[in-house]
Amino acid sequence: MDDPKVILSAKGITKSFPGVTALEDVDFSLRRGEIHALMGENGAGKSTLIKIITGVEHADRGTLEYDGRQIEVHSPLHAQQIGISTVYQEVNLCTNISVAENIMLGREPQTWFGAIHWRKMNRLAADALHRLGIDIDVTRPLGSYSVAIQQMVAIARSLEISSAQVLILDEPTSSLDVHETRQLFDVMLRLKEQGIGIIFITHFLDQVYQVADRITVLRNGRLVGTYPTEMLPRIQLIASMLGRSSTDLEEVSRVKFHRETTPQNGKLLELHGLGRKGSLEPIDLELRSSEVVGIAGLLGSGRTEMANLIFGIDSPDLGFMTIEEKKVTRFSPLESINAGVGLCPENRKEEGIVGDMTLRENIILALQARLGWFKHLSHARQDEIASHFIQVLGIVTPSADQLVKNLSGGNQQKVILARWLATNPQVLILDEPTRGIDVGAKAEIQRLVLELAEEGKSCIFISSELEEVMRCSHRIVVLRDRKKAAEFPGNVDDETIMKTMAGNL
Repeated sequence: MDDPKVILSAKGITKSFPGVTALEDVDFSLRRGEIHALMGENGAGKSTLIKIITGVEHADRGTLEYDGRQIEVHSPLHAQQIGISTVYQEVNLCTNISVAENIMLGREPQTWFGAIHWRKMNRLAADALHRLGIDIDVTRPLGSYSVAIQQMVAIARSLEISSAQVLILDEPTSSLDVHETRQLFDVMLRLKEQGIGIIFITHFLDQVYQVADRITVLRNGRLVGTYPTEMLPRIQLIASMLGRSSTDLEEVSRVKFHRETTPQNGKLLELHGLGRKGSLEPIDLELRSSEVVGIAGLLGSGRTEMANLIFGIDSPDLGFMTIEEKKVTRFSPLESINAGVGLCPENRKEEGIVGDMTLRENIILALQARLGWFKHLSHARQDEIASHFIQVLGIVTPSADQLVKNLSGGNQQKVILARWLATNPQVLILDEPTRGIDVGAKAEIQRLVLELAEEGKSCIFISSELEEVMRCSHRIVVLRDRKKAAEFPGNVDDETIMKTMAGNL
């Protein structure tokens, strides 16, 4: 390698899949003791590059070098053996066994007669976490700890099983609150001081500028460039990711969606003390025609629980709800669909898309359910609907018959939106609709919310990104401890909302 500080480099990486070139002649390098942000829209090639580095996929052309020597990575296990470990957004550990068992799984120390040496295993696990600055009871089940601690455990395991010099963190903060994110950053900085190189993949620009030393930008499978963080202003970063001018993006960032439309008097949906014991305290809420109501709150505040009650995934045992002034007597997703209510769920992979079905089949799913299976939509009508939303939402796909699991995260999210738009809903609940997707797709979804309001429809917009909630909403409801803490007009300042979320008002 030209730079002795470089621990990992990829040179001229090219990878094609049927109908698409995922990477074309991409170079990337990671230095020892560096946090390197890998940025780009969904579909830019980030995941493919990481899969090649970790042995999940193999490049059609190009080379990898690790610690000064050329390597071929045959599998994720081989990558770990080399010294390259990955922690994914969804922690793939066993929550029903102890922290120590998770860290030492497959490498449990044994006594002289072959039994597990529990005391030694617990000590080794505690030492592994201590090196990250984490002090917890390793004998407790992993599931009893927060997602943030589970992330730390996954990192500790990755470092322990391979003595890794390269750590890849793929969207590690997407499910963390501000405090938990800061805790993770402390661990990352500690690892950086120990000389470990970290590839950091995230869609949160603020976080990139907090911890990253360098930024590499990919777009449409090509390398845009690698820059020192301090030399790349945010607006230029976004422009590089999207292939747009800084002027255009500055205009988008100034848009205040909640000022563009005026809510009408007609009440589409009302909650009267609606709640569920152990899930959500009784809450009052009204939603008018052409209105966007933003829901702000920390993780665990009751945001998703409220969405699930309204849509009928869970049944309330307190209060009641009306849709267009008619009392809802039966709570179920099908009843909600028939009443003109749609829900884009928080977890698109587990609760949204059906990965082994085509894009077309995913889009018509809710509409077909509302019509009933005895009124089957013809293949021609399905194609017509799918083609319409592919064009309207800008879904990037070779065809409507592409399996949804093969699309990027942002395009999967657009497919779920298309599914509900196809039913022509009067009320659309969007639970974290922009989580884990690129800046361009976020802007498109936010503009879609505005267009729905202009058409007289209403949205409940749930997001952990406060700026996004403020930009899109006529009113903002703050939840805290699974109850309604306050309600504000859309032009409230962010400090007031944050204080309310924290319980300081």
